[in-house]
Order: sequence, then structure tokens, then C-alpha cells
Amino acid sequence: MFDSAFLFGELLPALNRGLVVSIALIVPASILGFAGGLALGCLRGFGTPWMRRLGDWYTAIVRGVPLAVQLMMIYFALPKLGIYFEPYGAALLSFIICSAAYHSEYVRGALLSISQGQIKAARALGFTTLQTVVWIVAPQAARRALPGCGNEIIYLIKYSSLAYLVTCMELMGEGKVVASDTFRFTEVFIAVGAYYLAMVTLATWILHKLEHKFRIPGFGAA
Repeated sequence: MFDSAFLFGELLPALNRGLVVSIALIVPASILGFAGGLALGCLRGFGTPWMRRLGDWYTAIVRGVPLAVQLMMIYFALPKLGIYFEPYGAALLSFIICSAAYHSEYVRGALLSISQGQIKAARALGFTTLQTVVWIVAPQAARRALPGCGNEIIYLIKYSSLAYLVTCMELMGEGKVVASDTFRFTEVFIAVGAYYLAMVTLATWILHKLEHKFRIPGFGAA
């Protein structure tokens, strides 16, 4: 039975509060994760041997350890070393660290698609390795990696629901509290799922527009 008092008086206000926190996690984590992945990918492709190994180890460890474990380590384990984070800070840092590792793989793949002739030409013109990466390689890699990195942003929207594990009360956390208090699990989680579906649909549309805007002419689909 439709219960407008429950829907508009309790459920939607709680989910809207959680939505604000979710967006506050997703947007900076997406931007900083992409920037970190771009830097890490370029480091793995053009850094010194020890930098490449360090980047490979970082990526392998972060991708190999579940995000839930990373959240627990940052929020519950680091205080043992005297490093403390608020729930929001712990969740955001974990999402950035995880996203950067996955983005770096997309960037590394994009780097492999860049013609070595461009790099040799830049060096012939007197560009240093750093200048070549910053002005020639990184801009192209970012644009070519955007479709793959867009998928990672979609994943980020969905796995942001894990933030409640460290008491960061985002959309999933608020929904779980309402469901536990009222035992109306079906209605609550259908609504929560609808919120996530709406966010993913909006993000997919925005990413499609960005891909079209930054598409390299002559590369990929027309």
C-alpha cells in the first residue's frame, strides 16, 4: 500500500541527505582519481625504472585488495599508527587511491596507442622527457583514455555505497538506517536503487558528451 507519509516524511528526506554526501564523495574522487591515474600512468610509462616498479606495485596492490578492506585499513588501522581520518575523509581518500590505480591502467593503454614518432620528433626538437609527457603525451592519453576512465567513474558511483562501512552516511547508509528502523526493506532499497540508477544515467550522458567534445579527429569512431 502506498504510504505518502512514510515516503515524503521519512524516506525521501533521508535519501536526499545521503545523496548530498554521495555526490560530495563521487565528484572530487572522480576528478582527483582521474588526475592521479593520469600522472601514475605517465609515470609508469616514462619514469625511471624504480618509478615504474613502484607504480606497478602500487597498482597491483590496490587493484588486488578489495575496496572494503582498504576502507577498513584507512579508518580503523591507521589510527594505530597515529593517523586519524573522519569518516568522510577516510572514504574519500580510499576512493581516490582506488580510482587512481584503475585509471592508470586505462591511461597506460592509451599511451601505447600514441605513435612513437611524435615522441622522437619532440626529442629531436629539444623537448625534455618531462616536457614531452606534459605537452604531447599526457593530453592525448587523457583524451584517448576517457571512454575507459568513464567506466571507472560509473563504477565509482556504485561502489561509493561502501562508504557506510566506515560510518560515512551516504545514500546507502541512510537507506539502511531507515530500513532497519521501519523494516520496510523492499520499499527502501527499491528507492535507493532508483537513486543510483538516476545518478549512473546522468553520469553516462555527461561522459558521452565529454567523449564527443574531446574526441581526437581521425582517431576511433567518426
